[in-house]
Amino acid sequence: MTQIQAVLVIFALISVFSVIFTVYDKYAAKRKPDRRIPEKTLLLLSAVGGSVAMYITMKLIRHKTKHAKFMIGIPIIMVLQAALAVVIFFVL
Repeated sequence: MTQIQAVLVIFALISVFSVIFTVYDKYAAKRKPDRRIPEKTLLLLSAVGGSVAMYITMKLIRHKTKHAKFMIGIPIIMVLQAALAVVIFFVL
């Protein structure tokens, strides 16, 4: 497995966890409010590579769509991640 393939697998796994955590938090918000996923955990998952999957999931299931922290913050994280990817792959 090449380094690029390994990185893609890691990002795929982080994305899957981001979707699972987001869907669970939506479920917990309605049925188990004492078992919610902390917002900082969701944002951390987004920051380490699950931003696209989390943003799409939030839009699809209408979760946290009224929170500016998520609806503005996650797209900003995506832009920063894209810029970092450009630097890593084309500059370094």
